[in-house]
Amino acid sequence: MQRDIEEVLVSRETISEMVRTLGKRISEDYEGQELVLIGVLKGGFVFLADLMREITIPVDMDLISVSSYGAQTRSSGVVRIIKDIDITITNKHVLIVEDIVDTGLTLKHLKELLSTRGPASIKVAAAFDKPSRRKVEIEAEYKGIVIPDKFVIGYGLDYAGKYRNLPDLCTLSPKVYSKA
Repeated sequence: MQRDIEEVLVSRETISEMVRTLGKRISEDYEGQELVLIGVLKGGFVFLADLMREITIPVDMDLISVSSYGAQTRSSGVVRIIKDIDITITNKHVLIVEDIVDTGLTLKHLKELLSTRGPASIKVAAAFDKPSRRKVEIEAEYKGIVIPDKFVIGYGLDYAGKYRNLPDLCTLSPKVYSKA
């Protein structure tokens, strides 16, 4: 697996500090309010687990699974809901927990979908942000680390289902995905 990594873009230590900082801000901002975290599978589960442990207020959580990549390195632009949330979010504050904001298409679709269910508010926490690839106007209110337009793996992000277990955010060697 190490031979497939081109470079470590963001170290696990930097990621850990970012998660602590976001957890503190979220805890302060939502003190005394009913907060529901909605993790976006599969990539966002690592960030969700780490972030939940840094939030110091009571939270509820659920998971939603969407797909816009398949086994590609670029988003298809077509967002499919694979698994919807199971809990009611009416009159609750919702925080979508996403691994990366890239084109913004998936996140825009999710916000629109969830807003039809009557939440008190919807905001986004994203571990990584790649603004150079944005196709729609959307921003994360709780933005982790801005990264360049490179294909990244690790910390929950994958290529064809692999590399999610890397603790650092890394770039994938083009030799890996040029074979596909």
